[in-house]
Amino acid sequence: MVSKNQIKLVKSLHQKKYRNRHNLFVAEGIKVVSELVASDFKVNAVYSTDAEIEVGAAGLVELVSEVELKKMSALTTPNKVLGVFEIPKARKPDLTGWVLVLDDVRDPGNLGTIIRLCDWFGIEHLVCSLNTVDCYNPKTLQATMGSISRVNIGYTDLPTFLEGVPSDIYGAFMDGVSVYTKAMPESGILVMGNEANGVSKEVEALVSQRISIPQFGKSTTESLNVATATAILLNEIRRA
Repeated sequence: MVSKNQIKLVKSLHQKKYRNRHNLFVAEGIKVVSELVASDFKVNAVYSTDAEIEVGAAGLVELVSEVELKKMSALTTPNKVLGVFEIPKARKPDLTGWVLVLDDVRDPGNLGTIIRLCDWFGIEHLVCSLNTVDCYNPKTLQATMGSISRVNIGYTDLPTFLEGVPSDIYGAFMDGVSVYTKAMPESGILVMGNEANGVSKEVEALVSQRISIPQFGKSTTESLNVATATAILLNEIRRA
């Protein structure tokens, strides 16, 4: 049986301060857990209510009851598998290709979808502002569908980071040049802003290329969801 202390630890990891304190995070669901186990992430523990489920090496899974899993889970209806992993140290971004930068994206689902988009479009490095939602938030992890294992994600002071990059810095703005008319290079920085306020003034001052997604519908729609806009812009970057 899993101990009360183990359950208490896993449950605490649903909060950022305890993830940071223990350098651990929780992932749920067979797909996400399996992909993380198969990656370079270090496994702390894997729990399951199903003795027949195989995740990684034989003997890795610790069998628990549905009641115990529910106590550890962040979900109303828990999946059959829950894993605990060490938080990896972010690598220095490789600036020879495209790097995506997020300026205070706050919604966990948006961040998770953007991480999945990075994986789809081959964006290996994602740089987030210090106020961007934690990528190990349970809702974010669910939305990544395992893609978090293939994207290098770091958090830093964005103005300091951007001041030191040699690449052109492209920012998404409502009044920018249409991305459909702009020839996109093979490398650069793409900055996406906050859901409500867009790119901050401090970061905007460092942007060298303002781009936009032109609107074809009625002007009653104020803006696109940040994850949707990111998908369109990454598609145009890769189409070039």
